[in-house]
Amino acid sequence: MDVRHLGLEGSICTYLLERPEPALVDPGPATTLEHLRESLAERGLRLSELRHLFLTHIHLDHAGASGQLVRENPKLVVHVHEEGAPHLVDPTKLVSSTRRTFGQEHDRYWGETLPIPAHRIRGWRQGDGEVAPGIRPFHTPGHISHHLAYLSEETGILFSGDCMGIVLGSGAPVAPPTPPPSLDLPAWDQTLAFLSAFDAEGFGATHFGLHSNLRGRAEELREKLREVKARVVAVLGHAPKGDEAAAERFAEEAARYEEEVRSSLATALPRERVDAYFDTFPAANDLAGVKFWVERNPQG
Repeated sequence: MDVRHLGLEGSICTYLLERPEPALVDPGPATTLEHLRESLAERGLRLSELRHLFLTHIHLDHAGASGQLVRENPKLVVHVHEEGAPHLVDPTKLVSSTRRTFGQEHDRYWGETLPIPAHRIRGWRQGDGEVAPGIRPFHTPGHISHHLAYLSEETGILFSGDCMGIVLGSGAPVAPPTPPPSLDLPAWDQTLAFLSAFDAEGFGATHFGLHSNLRGRAEELREKLREVKARVVAVLGHAPKGDEAAAERFAEEAARYEEEVRSSLATALPRERVDAYFDTFPAANDLAGVKFWVERNPQG
């Protein structure tokens, strides 16, 4: 279900699983709650009938509405990696980090992030099995260390959050979502190697929609991440952190990267849709995430 973030189509979606009990995968940000309510009503459901939230990770574009939903629905259980759970109980640091990225636009984009009582959260840990009958989580770090993907064994669809990248259309190239500060490139490479051999009918990305060819798309993203890392390394050279000339080179490269990503996706999608998405989630910020990682892992 498209949650129509900021009124835009094809930017952020959530997934409704009606069996074994009504559940959402990544409900979206708090600012889209009313549209989520309307979309459920179109399918004959009320928020009070939901029983599970399956969170791939805690970023506000994926999980920001969770606290609001828990407050309205006393039977709702939130499933998340155990490392992400404390940030749902006390979202102060999460909101502060997001506010640094989005500045004065933060509240318009994401709204109010409410805390979730600890007893309403089920923290998944490595080795745990199904979180609900037929719903199996897999640890898929890289975009963030505690990222999970959920396989619906009934449908054969892997709900991938951000671990399969940004895929805004079936014919559109994948774009790497690599914002600072939690990126881990080696872990993501291992995740994509695992997914390249994964047996699934397809995948559902939060940005955006259902797609086939999971294996091919995983390899495509794997190569893109390698290319972006090499690009950042080449721009920075051996300059020490804080070097003004390197900072200028990087700013120029980030502007080029932003336009290249938009132009590439515009070969398959309307340019206005591409621009609307990247006006909210700039590709230049994704390049800055790779820079952040490279500077902290000079031998990586």
